[in-house]
Parts: sequence; structure tokens; C-alpha cells
Amino acid sequence: MTQAAQGQDDNAGDDENLSPGWDAITAALERLYPGQEPKHYATVLKWMFGGPDPLDGVSVWKRMEPVPHWHYLSYGLSELYAKESGDADTSGYGFELTFRLACEPDEAEPPAWAINFLQNLARYVFKSGNVFDDGHWMTANGPIALERETLICSMGFVFDPELPAIDTPNGRMRFLQVVGLTEDEERACKRWDTRKLLDALLPAMPLWVTDLARPSLLDDPEVRRRVEEGAARDGSSSGFLFTDVLGWETSKRLLRAPVTEITVGARQVDELVALLPLRLPFGRGFHFASRERALVFEHGDADRVAEEDGKLTLHLSDVTVRELARTLKPVAGTYEVPGFGAVRWKVQKTTIRDPQGNVVRTVG
Repeated sequence: MTQAAQGQDDNAGDDENLSPGWDAITAALERLYPGQEPKHYATVLKWMFGGPDPLDGVSVWKRMEPVPHWHYLSYGLSELYAKESGDADTSGYGFELTFRLACEPDEAEPPAWAINFLQNLARYVFKSGNVFDDGHWMTANGPIALERETLICSMGFVFDPELPAIDTPNGRMRFLQVVGLTEDEERACKRWDTRKLLDALLPAMPLWVTDLARPSLLDDPEVRRRVEEGAARDGSSSGFLFTDVLGWETSKRLLRAPVTEITVGARQVDELVALLPLRLPFGRGFHFASRERALVFEHGDADRVAEEDGKLTLHLSDVTVRELARTLKPVAGTYEVPGFGAVRWKVQKTTIRDPQGNVVRTVG
């Protein structure tokens, strides 16, 4: 990643006709921070000229209320200059990212890692074409700030509470705030609903400011109670779980019905058995998929198994869902769910590796 350089972008502010999108964004922030000049970090070699960083720049304001923090804003996910996309109603990807990072009252410079963090998120959007939206979540597969000791290793996305959507000459855009979350808060997103979880955390996280030094907010019994009650009431909004290990084989048996043995990795078992009771009894299906295969769970009055085109579908009753959640463990072995003899589960030990391929943890 190219080191960002401080200074206003060359194309910003020279002529209002050259950067109408940029100017509209700047005007929105001037309304929020009247009279305050932000620190601006411009990309040295822009993406359009073959550079590695998709954002043209990041501006940062310092805030003291409700807690001291830096307020970062990206420039580059919307159309800053001439209108190029065919969608007249939307500017670029339709949003810019914001990020609020807790700081010391006397801190003079915003941490540079957060600028690189926003560049990485923008790079994901540019390369994949996938866009973020209010209520989305994403794992960072590790601490979001590698040089800091922190439990924050995931993120949620929510419309910035102080920056409403704006109409620019290049179309409408929103300000989407990145909110740092701990691993168990990420699990709570999947078991309930990201947007509702963020609302539940807001009283303990004013303006959704990310504090790298904080513990999990679910350590607070009152917060945990609200989250658990919400999930039990509403069910889970997560209908998909990816796995590295998934396979099955159906065997015929003499004078008995065939049995299908499903192989899964131990790493995903806890997540699977936590999510199924929060999906199927609410009438919502669930996909458990690898790169080659998909295991689909559907609610049914009676248990049955169906296989078609590389997809295995399990129709499960409420009783069987509860029994499956009680029986299946993240420990290598073979498991049979009482009352559902048509399926046998084989759990394999799985390993977790770092980016260099080194084994960092074994599950099962």
C-alpha cells in the first residue's frame, strides 16, 4: 500500500466544475464542522493512473464530544469528478465510508493505520464489486489495527448518525460508518441482526465510536440480556454460513432405509448449531456451503432428505432442530441425532492458518 501524503487533493477545489461530487461532500462536512479545517491525506498515485489505493484521499476531523475521537471520511467510492456511470440517480457506488476512532484529548495526529484500513475496505469494493450497506457486517480475520493489541477484529456498517444522505450533481450518496466489533459481537450480529445489535450497543458506544482498548460490550450483563432477548424474539437475519469442509455420501443398507453421512469441519459446528434454531422455527431457510457443495436446511413438519444437482436439502422439524443443536459438538467424531436416523454426522478436526500458511489454532 502506498503511504498516504498529507495535503489537499490536486483536483479538489481548483474549479467547482471539475470536482462537483467532491465539493458536495465537503459542503456536507462543513455544515457538521463549521470553521474547522480537516487534516487531509491525499493518495500519491491514484487508482485511475495505476496506483494501488482506490481512494483519492481521506479527511479527518477531531471531536471532543461525546467522547474524544477522530472522524475519518473517504473520498473515492462515489463519483468525485465527471459523471461516468450510467446510473444517473446514484453517485458511483452510492456511498463514502466514515470511521470514528477514539483518541486521547491531547492527541495531535490521527493514526495512519485507519487511513490504510479504509483503503483496504475500498479496495475490496473496487475489486469484488460488492458494496456495503446499513446493517452489513464483515470480519477482518484478525485485529483491524495490526500494530495494536485489541479485541476489535470485525466490523458492522451503519449510516453515519450525523451525516444524512446528500444529492450531488453526480447522483445521490450516503455516508456509511464502519463500526469496530469484537469476535463475540460479530457472532451476535449473525445470531440476531447487525442493525439491531448496533442499536443495542449504542448506549455504551456513543456515536458508534470505535475504541481499540475496550472489552466486549457483551461482558455487560444488561447488554447481553438485551441481545439474547432480541435474538430469541426476532430470530437470526443470517441465512448463510461458509465452510471449508463439507461433503456427504449416501449408503444403502439391507432391509433398512439409506443413511446419508454428512462431513463437516469442527470450526463451523458451534456457529451452525447456534443459527439453525434461530432460523428454521421462524420459517427461514439456511445455507451451509463450501466452494463446491451446498447443504440447505428448510423447516418441515416431518424430517426428510433430498439430493439434487450437488445440493443436499434437509427438511427438519422443530424437535429435530433442537436435538441437532443439542447433539452436534465441535469435537472430531460421529454423531447421530435421536429420531433422525436417515442422517449421520461426521465432524472432522480443522486447522486455522495465518496468511503465511502457518497453523495458529486447531479446532476439534
